Amino acid sequence: VQLQASGGGLVQTGGSLRLSCAASIRTSGRTFRNYAVAWFRQAPGKEREFVATTGRPSGHTERYADSVKGRFTISRDNSKDTAYLEMDSLKPEDTAVYYCAASSSVILSNLRLERGYNHWGQGTLVTVSS
Repeated sequence: VQLQASGGGLVQTGGSLRLSCAASIRTSGRTFRNYAVAWFRQAPGKEREFVATTGRPSGHTERYADSVKGRFTISRDNSKDTAYLEMDSLKPEDTAVYYCAASSSVILSNLRLERGYNHWGQGTLVTVSS
């Protein structure tokens, strides 16, 4: 599975951006809908942190970090093999490199953890100016 994150850029405080995570799946018998997709971010000088996940493909396990809840929305279009992160009301503290990750076998307790995902994209930079 190859993931390509895009959509980052420079935006003012209060603005919006939509990130995309396009998947290329070459695993026989699996399609994009079989994968949970998550977004993580890493700010300068800080460790990478969880942002949001679509949850397990079985459904009803979407999760958000408290810091983005109510401002960010994760979604997916299985017909396009793409997941999205809609980011509204952006703040300077949202500045980071955003990574998308995927897994076909993430367990419930690992939904917010890096170790839950075994496929990673290259990252896209989001800069929010004050």
